[in-house]
Amino acid sequence: MEVGPVLYRLKIHHIIGWLLLYGGWYFFRYQDFPSRNVAMLVTLIKVVDLAFMVYIVNYLMIPKLLYKKKYLLFGVLFFCFVCLSSLFKIYLLEHILYPWSNFSLFNEKFKERVYDNVIPHFLLVSTGAAFKLLTDYAKAQRRLGEMAKEKAEAELGFLKSQINPHFLFNSLNSVYFLIDKNNSDARDALHKFSEMLRYQLYEIKGHKIPIEKEIGFINDYIYLQRLRREDNCQVKLNIDQPGANLFIEPLLLVPFVENSFKHLSHYGQGRVNEISIKLSCQESMISFNVSNTTEPGSVSELNPNGGIGLSNVKRRLELMYPQKHILEIEKKDGWFIVDLKLELNHSL
Repeated sequence: MEVGPVLYRLKIHHIIGWLLLYGGWYFFRYQDFPSRNVAMLVTLIKVVDLAFMVYIVNYLMIPKLLYKKKYLLFGVLFFCFVCLSSLFKIYLLEHILYPWSNFSLFNEKFKERVYDNVIPHFLLVSTGAAFKLLTDYAKAQRRLGEMAKEKAEAELGFLKSQINPHFLFNSLNSVYFLIDKNNSDARDALHKFSEMLRYQLYEIKGHKIPIEKEIGFINDYIYLQRLRREDNCQVKLNIDQPGANLFIEPLLLVPFVENSFKHLSHYGQGRVNEISIKLSCQESMISFNVSNTTEPGSVSELNPNGGIGLSNVKRRLELMYPQKHILEIEKKDGWFIVDLKLELNHSL
């Protein structure tokens, strides 16, 4: 859901385009006005009015209404918005060109005003919207191609990692029964590890999985990490029960948890090394926050050699959840904080 303000999207080539339009409009029409200053002001109002309509339609109405299949509402608002903006422009120009007259919309010039202002606005704004739709379609096709490529590469890596899993599970079961029954910690740890391995080898099939399974994997991972940590390591876990039938890309959240353990501070007995993991869910939106204490000068990043790197996680979010996520990462007051808000689907 990374939708910035309209001005943020205003890139340099946009500015150049509007300046060229302003120059061309002024060059061909300045002789129609009483002075060049008036011509410049009138042209500026026309260009600003057109730019305002184009950006509101392209970056607010199309994403918020048209792409969400609210076609009737989009059509009604589009018509009303263009009409009102055009009428406001007519009102401004009337007061600039004829300041001594009383403005009246419905007079002998009504048809001429509609023909010269409202109809061209519909055509120009519709043309801008068409460019927006074409560019978005091209981006979507390119993103689908990238997703297909990355999925193929991920599946290839997954196949390479499946080195006789049946033999591996049989070996784990053999080790499990060799452990003394009184050593419950060792048995539980091996059982957790076996469940994590089963999840990675059998339950991840290259498609989305129920979020409950992803949470179960995170819990098992945290359990194993706690076994190898010192007494002054404290893990605070607060995971709300998510809504039913929510699906997520597998192994999307685990790298953030892995990162918190990997780059946890190493304070002595006088200070606690702390990890806080929170997951809350409201309808289809989840909020996932992972924080860990970190020492001054240390760099926290997802392990680039073993597991999934930070850049890969960001890339997966961009490809799988375009405009449906907000990821914020910061280092503040001795804490490394990852905050992810993600809109999930209710079906595969």
